Amino acid sequence: MNQMLYIFILFLVSLLSTLWIFRKVHRIAQMKNVVDAPDARKLQDHPIPVLGGLSVFFGIIVALVFCQLFFGSSSLFSFIGIMAIMLIVGTTDDILSLSPILRLVVEVIVVLLFIYGTGWSINDLHGLWGIGLIPAYVSVPLTVLACVGIINAVNMIDGVDGLMSGYGIVVSFVFGVLFYQSGDLDMAAMAIISAGALIPFFLYNVFGQKSKMYLGDGGSLMIGTMMALFVVAVLKENSLCSLKVGEGFGLVPFTLAVLSVPVFDTLRVMAMRVKNRRSPFSPDRNHLHHMFLDLGFSHPGTAFSIILLDCMVLLAWWISYRCGASVDLQLYVVVASALMATFGLYISVRMSRKRDGIFYRMLLAIGRKTHMENSGIWLKFRDMLDNRFNTNSNN
Repeated sequence: MNQMLYIFILFLVSLLSTLWIFRKVHRIAQMKNVVDAPDARKLQDHPIPVLGGLSVFFGIIVALVFCQLFFGSSSLFSFIGIMAIMLIVGTTDDILSLSPILRLVVEVIVVLLFIYGTGWSINDLHGLWGIGLIPAYVSVPLTVLACVGIINAVNMIDGVDGLMSGYGIVVSFVFGVLFYQSGDLDMAAMAIISAGALIPFFLYNVFGQKSKMYLGDGGSLMIGTMMALFVVAVLKENSLCSLKVGEGFGLVPFTLAVLSVPVFDTLRVMAMRVKNRRSPFSPDRNHLHHMFLDLGFSHPGTAFSIILLDCMVLLAWWISYRCGASVDLQLYVVVASALMATFGLYISVRMSRKRDGIFYRMLLAIGRKTHMENSGIWLKFRDMLDNRFNTNSNN
């Protein structure tokens, strides 16, 4: 079978499976009162079901089973175990509110189980600073640090409608393209399956009203785990990506660029908390998505702006690569761009706000234009989703 058709079929299976199960999961969450209630930090004004991650996971599972039954590929099932555990941990946190330390310990244990169960780790820097293979006593801690960091950074951006799922779709497609171009069809399929499973959730999360559901910590931890595994698949020794990409393609700078805004925004927020003598895990309203909301941006406008910032960092990396920059220089370009997109932007907005400067007033004007919730097309699409949701829920 044509490779592109194979991946497209799996994409459709995951999308349709998530679409089918979404309404049932939504109803279960309401019946069991697994909801996110409003409080001082939350942005909604009424309880919202938080089992969206379960519907996404179902779509991924069905597509992988379909892949095994009809195409005989089972190599991806090792991913399911670690994603399932993180889904359970996060959902338990949604219901029982686990302590941050306990959750962190579980995440470390799960990543270690994955490393020793599959033999995969970030054990090759692929020429960065002239370094290739690295020993296990370095690669294992590095992999744990990278994976746990990515998982929690992605979890922390799940603060507005459409941001986590929209970002997950973009990241999945970007990694999917890299895997496909490298000839790694299994990982390309996993990435595209993930994107397909996220699309129905994204639509209901952004446009739905009665049908709205959140990913919850279960969903965001699962998606963060998926992204971390993509990074490991790219950076492990003898990955197909390392064997097939062109000379001078910086794999480490590329992966950092794709995940730049969540990672650097998390570092910024945690640094602010430590500076203020608070726990780095304590919740607050200092993330970039809170800044955009305070500037008057809508939820979709905020999500789009943050995803755009991430794409701009990725574009900066791509330009540096196409201009023949060394792998080291590509990394410095990514770091500088990510710092400007997170630390620099936050500080600039805060300083301009104090002076009521042009930059601040310009962002306020842009923010006002992002509100389309009452436009005709938006309302029609919302009614279509909610009406279809209610019709199917009653069947």
